[in-house]
Amino acid sequence: MEQTLGYRIKEELLERFDFSRELTDEEVMNEIEERVLNLNDNEYISITEKKNLCIEIFNSVRRLGILQQLIDDESISEIMVNGPDNIFIERDGKIGKFEGKIASEEELEDIIQQIVAKVNRTVNEAEPIVDARLSDGSRVNVVLPPIAINGAVVTIRKFPKIPMTMDRLLEFGTLTTEAAGFIKILMETGCNIIVSGGTSSGKTSFLNALADYIPKKERVIIIEDSAELQLSGIPNLVQMETRNANVEGKGEIGIGDLIKSSLRMRPDRILVGEVRDGKAAIMLLNAFNTGHYGESTIHANSASDTISRLETLVLTGFNIPLDAAKRQIVSAIDYIIYLGRLKDGKRRVLEISELCEAEGNIYLNQIFGYEPELGLKRCGNPKRMAKFEMAGVKENGLFKIQKD
Repeated sequence: MEQTLGYRIKEELLERFDFSRELTDEEVMNEIEERVLNLNDNEYISITEKKNLCIEIFNSVRRLGILQQLIDDESISEIMVNGPDNIFIERDGKIGKFEGKIASEEELEDIIQQIVAKVNRTVNEAEPIVDARLSDGSRVNVVLPPIAINGAVVTIRKFPKIPMTMDRLLEFGTLTTEAAGFIKILMETGCNIIVSGGTSSGKTSFLNALADYIPKKERVIIIEDSAELQLSGIPNLVQMETRNANVEGKGEIGIGDLIKSSLRMRPDRILVGEVRDGKAAIMLLNAFNTGHYGESTIHANSASDTISRLETLVLTGFNIPLDAAKRQIVSAIDYIIYLGRLKDGKRRVLEISELCEAEGNIYLNQIFGYEPELGLKRCGNPKRMAKFEMAGVKENGLFKIQKD
């Protein structure tokens, strides 16, 4: 009853609102409260129900309806909407069904259009798939019918209100103090790093944490599909975001285009949110191979699979021999940090490996490896010492790398 009543009142109010000027949240809430307080006898509900109804209507008009309470709940990390009647949430690494529902397909459509409009994106039957973000940086993916057979699908990967830092990752047990110290030296010496892992393994959060180790004097360029990284303490910082093509199929600006443009901005370091296509892959390798430091993420099922994924992307993007692709990769990338999720849902660093070459083939020199009973342990030493030596860093035994 309340959802039907709320939707009807919302439609009445939208007809009454003066959209020739920008209404404040207070003005909108006053209008809602006045209408709800003056319900007729056929619409009688209790005082508590009226208060809840006001909040529901306000969220529907001004925010994202029933999804707003899930977005505001800091214990929820992901929201999955499979049509108006099926909403699932992830909390503490476990997925469960949310009891609430969206009133109708029309209201779900209103929520979707509200999300994409705020980031100047378009989604409709002609262009039924879009990536967007919320004002807090949370990542949103939308798929509309007829592609989504059972109704519109909305997936919201919430962005933490407190930016991820290396200290917090250590607190969560994502990696060890020794591994973090090793990574700090990699960042300070200009080693290029790829952070890989499966879906929801924490790649973007880890990339954000790596920024703790970026020297403050560097000029840093961030390139993403949807702006998510929250770097602080870096004064010379530039952030850029891709743009989809317009309705005429023109004006698209992809990751590869932005990497190419960034090279003219005199960057010291380039951070790329994710490499997904051949053009982005080859442009990233070119940037790394022309004296720029950088980090990026890529979807992969293991550290070794990361190399295969990069090879595939490069070969699909450009018609070059496999040997040439391998040379580009091993020359550009120094280390792979592979992340995974354990059976209990916890995210962990499972491997830190150095890329090496022998007889034209790439192989991984594992520096840290994860074992279920032992956790993340040191198991090797770097072999490519040139960047360490240029920065005055020397290998000192199996477990330590110390600066002079």
